[in-house]
Amino acid sequence: MIKAIVFLPLLASMLAGMLAFVKCGSDKHKKHKIDMYAQWITSAALLVAMVLSWIVFSQVGLHGETYTVTVLHWIQSGDLDLNWALKVDTLTAVMLVVVCTVSAMVHVYSVGYMHHDPDVPRFMSYLSLFTFFMLMLVTADNLVQMFFGWEGVGLASYLLIGFWYNKPSANAAAIKAFVVNRVGDFGFALGIFATFVMFGTVNLDTIFANAGTMADAQISIFSGQFHAITVICLLLFIGAMGKSAQLGLHTWLPDAMEGPTPVSALIHAATMVTAGVFMVSRMSPLFEYSDFALQVVTVVGASTAIFAATIGCTQFDIKRVIAYSTCSQLGYMFFAIGVSAYQAAIFHLMTHAFFKALLFLGAGSVIHAMSDEQDMRKMGGTWKLIPVTYSLMWIGSLALAGVWPFAGYFSKDTILEAAYGAHTGVGNYAFWMGITAAFLTAFYSWRLIIMTFHGTPRADEKTMAHVHESPKVMILPLLLLAAGACGAGWIGYEWFVGHGAAHFWGNSILVLESHPALENAHHVPGWVKLLPLVVGGAGIALAYLMYMFVPSLPGLVVSAIKPIHTFVFNKWYFDELYDAVFVKPAFLIGRGLWKVGDQAIIDGLGPNGVAQATQDTAEKASVLQTGYLYHYAFAMLVGVVLMVVWYMYIAG
Repeated sequence: MIKAIVFLPLLASMLAGMLAFVKCGSDKHKKHKIDMYAQWITSAALLVAMVLSWIVFSQVGLHGETYTVTVLHWIQSGDLDLNWALKVDTLTAVMLVVVCTVSAMVHVYSVGYMHHDPDVPRFMSYLSLFTFFMLMLVTADNLVQMFFGWEGVGLASYLLIGFWYNKPSANAAAIKAFVVNRVGDFGFALGIFATFVMFGTVNLDTIFANAGTMADAQISIFSGQFHAITVICLLLFIGAMGKSAQLGLHTWLPDAMEGPTPVSALIHAATMVTAGVFMVSRMSPLFEYSDFALQVVTVVGASTAIFAATIGCTQFDIKRVIAYSTCSQLGYMFFAIGVSAYQAAIFHLMTHAFFKALLFLGAGSVIHAMSDEQDMRKMGGTWKLIPVTYSLMWIGSLALAGVWPFAGYFSKDTILEAAYGAHTGVGNYAFWMGITAAFLTAFYSWRLIIMTFHGTPRADEKTMAHVHESPKVMILPLLLLAAGACGAGWIGYEWFVGHGAAHFWGNSILVLESHPALENAHHVPGWVKLLPLVVGGAGIALAYLMYMFVPSLPGLVVSAIKPIHTFVFNKWYFDELYDAVFVKPAFLIGRGLWKVGDQAIIDGLGPNGVAQATQDTAEKASVLQTGYLYHYAFAMLVGVVLMVVWYMYIAG
């Protein structure tokens, strides 16, 4: 069953990929059939994988049947000996449900959304290929296999972001995502090397079994001695920062919205960006032995949560607002990990996957209705024209804002309570940053709803005349995701973070007794539990005040805090900073090496220089060849005179 879940998407990707090479010419009927076959094959494979993943979740998560399935013996080189194996425990089972369910819904949704695209088979092939790599990542039995899936999702992300390769902005966004992720992946690779050096293996079970004995081990780096597990964890976290768009390596995620909307929902909301959260949670037996690494994770996560939330309040592209929201919510997951509430982080990962995929696909439905318009300033007045999409966006936003009884209320509030319950300095920092981000989240969520659906229409008459509800093939996946956004929180609470959590998670996550933040979360003061609801309601009320009741107020606020607004609207100038610090110097160095190093020195003194000197000498010597006989006779006479002089006065 687990092999079918993992390899069905790969088989579907290969079949759809072959269909992409079928030549249809001007035969529209044949093209339609090819597109339909690609959609059916990939969607059916993912729907089967989804059903099987829920069965595995029942077997493993609810009945504790953990196991490892060996596919083949993969690598044997010196001390490195590993199998290609599929590790199935509760953490894997939860990720299988998330990946397969969201991917299946996105595949079905794409049947309608990408209906008129000329490259449907290629798109469906890429989607399924991404799903395969993501499943390889979450079922990895060892770090090398995990890295294979890790790099695979990076490749698929590059292909999908740049799917519309005729758009320069899409190509630039794909390259940016690829390059920024390579920075993080370099850290991840170094972390794997360091792990192998210290433990002599990359097998996860062996590493985890020996983690306690290595708690005080030192590693030598540049003649200095450092705490080995801390070094390993920090390097692994750098990889997670890149893949999960944490502060510093986040710049690729907003630009990734250049890809088709289904890509944004699958990769940049629900699956690939959560790979870092999964990886750090999987490595909890190492992180638990490094308080410093956990503190770094907490600070980075909390800072990302507030940083991205501030930017989300100022953006006008509907997909970019949701993208920055994703970045912010990933920050919540990481600071939950930082206070050792790994279970709460994965709980929020799961609930967030449902409601954020719902929001992205709902935004796609809006864009579809608005003739591909994404600027919220050119929307408005549409809620009566697309009531189903409007209602579903409300459900997604209520879950995102943490309003009871929607999914986000249970998972996000647990994270905030765990941060408070950690009773540490970084825990308190994370709690208050999370509370502030919760206020901003509610604010920008209702800013989006009001600007998109309410008020007088700001689009032209032609666009408004064509506003229509999406087809059923797009609405049905939204309804299923909405069910998850409504019920996943209260259904899963007891399993994931309640009193049954220890039995549910088994040995898939390790938390030391010295890190009781999740247990303390159940005993925090009443005001801690109530505060997220209060600030969420205040954020919603402020959005209504500014964008519905007093629509002139946003302009007045912007004028009053113009420098701050400019700073936040320009994304804290991270892109400009990186351009000045890294990009321009790299171009300057490259140009210098080209003009001076290559052309002036290598070409000037090397083969090209010798060839040029020979040519110059030949040109100057050719001046002597006039073709006149008396010139040659005169030259001979001069030669004879010189020889006589040499013989009489020098040789003699």
